[in-house]
Amino acid sequence: MDDELNQAYLLSWDGATWRDVVRLRAGQVVTVGRSATNKLVLHDDACSRNHCEVFFLDGEWWLRDLESRNGTLVGDEAVSGDIELNSGDIVSIGKCRLAFTSSLDSQPVLPGLTHTMTDRETSPATDAGAQVEDEPAILHRSNSPEFLSNDRDVARQSASVELSRLYRLGLEMGAAKTRQQLTEVVLKNLAEETVADISAVLLARPEAGTSLAPSDLLVVAYDSIKDLPYRRVSDNLSRVVLSSREAVLARDVGDDKQLAVFDSLGEMRAISVICAPINCDDEVRGLVHLYSTNPDNSLDKHDLDYTLAVARQFAVALDHMNERDSLKTGLDQARNENKSLRQQISDDVQLIGESQRMLELRDKIELIAETDASVLIRGESGCGKELIARSLHLRSPRREGPFVCLNCAALNESLLESELFGHEKGAFTGASERKIGRFEQADQGTLFLDEVGEMSPAIQAKFLRVLEGHSFERIGGRKPIEVNVRILAATNRDLEEAVDDGDFRKDLYFRLHVAELIASPLRERRTDIPLLAEFFLEKYVAKTGRVISGFTDDAKELLKQYDWPGNVRELQNTIERTVILCRNEVVRASNIQLSTLSSRLTMEEPISCQTGEYQEIPLADIERGHILSTLEHTDWNKSKAAQILGIERSTLDRKLKRYHVSRPD
Repeated sequence: MDDELNQAYLLSWDGATWRDVVRLRAGQVVTVGRSATNKLVLHDDACSRNHCEVFFLDGEWWLRDLESRNGTLVGDEAVSGDIELNSGDIVSIGKCRLAFTSSLDSQPVLPGLTHTMTDRETSPATDAGAQVEDEPAILHRSNSPEFLSNDRDVARQSASVELSRLYRLGLEMGAAKTRQQLTEVVLKNLAEETVADISAVLLARPEAGTSLAPSDLLVVAYDSIKDLPYRRVSDNLSRVVLSSREAVLARDVGDDKQLAVFDSLGEMRAISVICAPINCDDEVRGLVHLYSTNPDNSLDKHDLDYTLAVARQFAVALDHMNERDSLKTGLDQARNENKSLRQQISDDVQLIGESQRMLELRDKIELIAETDASVLIRGESGCGKELIARSLHLRSPRREGPFVCLNCAALNESLLESELFGHEKGAFTGASERKIGRFEQADQGTLFLDEVGEMSPAIQAKFLRVLEGHSFERIGGRKPIEVNVRILAATNRDLEEAVDDGDFRKDLYFRLHVAELIASPLRERRTDIPLLAEFFLEKYVAKTGRVISGFTDDAKELLKQYDWPGNVRELQNTIERTVILCRNEVVRASNIQLSTLSSRLTMEEPISCQTGEYQEIPLADIERGHILSTLEHTDWNKSKAAQILGIERSTLDRKLKRYHVSRPD
């Protein structure tokens, strides 16, 4: 009893009225703040996550500010520590207003407002008990079934039976595959559960707008117990229901002045009629129409409620069916487009060339593709390693699965881990939503990892575990994930050297190095250069609309004699640039602009020749000496030295480690 006397309430103001009510009990601390863990959550940026708390102590209610960022006011007084609350006190937190009261019978009014609370506005609980009487407009009108009423006593009396009937109907609706089957299920149920002799479903024409007229309705199905003919519902009755969006029950409709009727109903001697709108998302989709011709067993208010509930359920099912059909149509279209795009990709993935090395490469690809073995693809930058990987995928049993690429050198360690394995929402700062990793994306397909030699040791260990068939978890996740993925890896590094240096795991190297493919540099297969040039010329002529038929002999010879340090990628870019700038119908040698990078590389004298005579010096010693000279020249500024040497700072560090070089004291 004492506990009930010590009860109080906190009310929150929504700008027009006191809305949320939180009951305060002695012995329970009520926290207020922006965090969802609080008893009373305030959506205001000025409110701290845990702003303040209200508690009962020594027979009084107190408020304590929890060192909030913007402070708490009780009335006009800023709270410092604890403050006693009195009934009617207004608590201000940012733009939010809370009221403390010991009774809901007398709720406070915000200063400056003359609005006082009526009995109907005292609390959500009071509103919940309100019952709205039906208006006797026609005979009965309803926009909500009685068993869904806010009045618990009324709902309890009829809910059990009605909801079980609707549950069975829902199961039958869920089994329907077409709209025709769905309407037949609805009509069969109405015939069993109401006293109607005739029932029908009318739906809007596909081209009809949102404001339906009776002429926009089509009878899509009807059912008649006594095999009576169905006559279309009158335009007058349709207009009443379509405009009000309420279900209508009418009796002796032939005598009703408002419905003023209808020879058709008179011929059927209809004693009562129900017309219910099919509403979904505030939009009328059609009507459910019932007739009873038996004067001793006419439709009543319970039939009206049940028909309205069925119409609502039918509208939702119809919406889901339309959405499913739309998704199926979109899926079929996407599949066709995907098939077409795959064909285009397959056409683009051509290994151009007739040199001996290219023929051997194609033969190896055909042999390796049909297996599930991991493949290590090696070659210089620009040689087409990704093209070889795609060719392997498209010729493998996994060709219908995804082909997912990831450049390991483009990301730091933490980002690479997130890209590979994914992360859960909130796993780290910036993880605002769940991310599916590349492993999951490539399930049942192929994962291609470019520059695999740039993986950090920590990622290598986790990557190796997945390769060995173990499950993995997303960052921040606990659910083990298993995938079926084929791994293709590419590198332009000397992995054997990296293994010796300790930069690459030996066990991972052997896992990846099951099969090996070599992408030869363009300078080692010069006979393929004209074929590639012609291929790229056709591609960019079609893309730009230029009228260029081919190359002159001197242009072809120029292309063959160039060393192509950027390999196929450089050749492709050169041909694209030529097509853009060429004004002739045939590409001449003068139209081709080659990079000066190759000539600068070949013009440099070998270091061993700078002394004027040949010396038997290992290449590693020359490299080590040149690195030391460069570091001494830059006063051991590694970033500047790496820039001069034309390598990454990380590569310089690896070489210093390999040569056991450290800065002298």
